[in-house]
Formats: sequence, C-alpha cells, structure tokens
Amino acid sequence: MKANKLWKKVAGMGLVLMLSATALAGCGGGSKTEGGAQGTPAAAGAGTLAKIKERDKLVVGVKYDLNLFGLKDPATGNVEGFDIDIAKAIAKKVLGDENKIELKEVTSKTRIPMLKNGEIDAIIATMTITEERKKEVDFSDVYFLAGQSFLVKKDSSINGLKDMQKGMKIVTAKGSTSAKNIRASAPDVEVLEFENYAEAFTALKAGQGDALTTDNALLYGMAKQDPNYRVTEEAFTEEPYGIAISKGDAEFVKTVNDLLKEMKENGEYDKIYEKWIGTKPKK
Repeated sequence: MKANKLWKKVAGMGLVLMLSATALAGCGGGSKTEGGAQGTPAAAGAGTLAKIKERDKLVVGVKYDLNLFGLKDPATGNVEGFDIDIAKAIAKKVLGDENKIELKEVTSKTRIPMLKNGEIDAIIATMTITEERKKEVDFSDVYFLAGQSFLVKKDSSINGLKDMQKGMKIVTAKGSTSAKNIRASAPDVEVLEFENYAEAFTALKAGQGDALTTDNALLYGMAKQDPNYRVTEEAFTEEPYGIAISKGDAEFVKTVNDLLKEMKENGEYDKIYEKWIGTKPKK
C-alpha cells in the first residue's frame, strides 16, 4: 500500500516537470531567437548585400603593392589603381556613394581566407578565375583579361617562355597562379616565391632571379616604376580576372555582374581602363 502511494507521488512529480518543460518551450524558452535557429542571431546568414547596407560601408580586399591596379602611396596613405576604381563603382551602385568604402590589404595567399572568415565583402585583387578557386568562392564575370609574361632587365636575352633554361631562377608571389603556371610550362627552372610582388620585384633587382613572372598587366606597372626593366611581349597564358564573392551568394554576384555590364555599355569601364592601362580595352 505504501509502495503504491509512493509510486503515485513520483508519477505526479514527473507530470508536473513535463508540463513545466512544455510551457517553457511554448514561451520561447532557451536561446532561440526570432527568425533564426536556436542560438543564432536573426541577422546571421544574411547575404553580403544586406550586410553592406546595414553597415553602410563596402569592405573590399585589394592589393597595396601593384602599380596600376592597387598601390598605396606612402606619402598620402591613399591606395589607387584599376581595382580601386572598380571597387568605388560597386560602392556607388550599392550605397549611392563611392566614398563609403574600406580597403583592406590582401595578398595572393591571404585573400580567400579573409573572404571566407568575413573580414571583407569581396576580393578585387587581380585574381584569376580558376576551377580550383571556384570550389571555395564564387566569381563575377571577367572584369579584366590579362596574360602571364616576364619582367626582365632591358639587356636580358629572355624574350619569352622559349628562353627559359635549366638553372634559371624565376621569382613570383606565393599563392599565385603564376607560380603554378611557370612550374608547369618550364619545369627545369627554379621558382622562388615571395610574400607579394613588391618583395619579388625587390629580389629581382637584387639579382636573386633572372626574371619575374606574373600577369603582364601587373608587370607593366613594375616597369613603369623602374625603366631599367621591360616586359617580354609574349604571353603564354590567359588570365581572366574576376571579383571573388562568398560561395553561394548569388544575389551579390548578380549585383556586381549587372554593374559591370552597365559600365561596359555606358563607357565608364573604358574610361577606367584607359586611365590606368593607357589603351582602350580590346573588344
């Protein structure tokens, strides 16, 4: 009899506990927030476009060491170049003001990690579209078409890929497609990789290499800095540059592609191209 009373008492307590838990769940107990999963803020998962508008600023990863595309003036602290003007055009389209922009320095090695961890909204940094990179990021349409070549001393006998010989040292930047391409195209040369192209150019001038290789568009900027060097005419690859955007963000990709199309149709793109490259783009 006592056992039966004890059982009824335990069962009753269990029913009370169960009803309490149900009531708490119904009232939104725990850390679930409106519009999101448990423990996830409502703003989490928002697309890049929404985040830019909420922040009222576009944050872009650009190079600081590439004349004509992204070069920081040590005197003023300003970063200028082709890529910068494209970034400003995006800010103007999205926020109505090209000055609502923050530029963050990236290298070939750091740019994808910085995009993936949310430090930047997009990469506009002479980034070649490749199938391998498409696994990690999405790309806009091609906004600049370059080709890989060599920077050499004016009196160098090197005029192209055919002049690459065993024992030659070729300098380039870490994490770039240039390093991969030259190893595949000239397997007998020694490839020396530096943190960025400014360091690679310094190494070339110090006699650590016979040539520097990357996209010809970048090499023209280096040759402009130092007239003792020239760019070989032969390009042995095609390097289509794209604006890198977080994987799966179709909305922001479309926004950027629509802008690029508008710029090419209204002549704004041609003006930027001629301003930095010195010629009109090939149609």
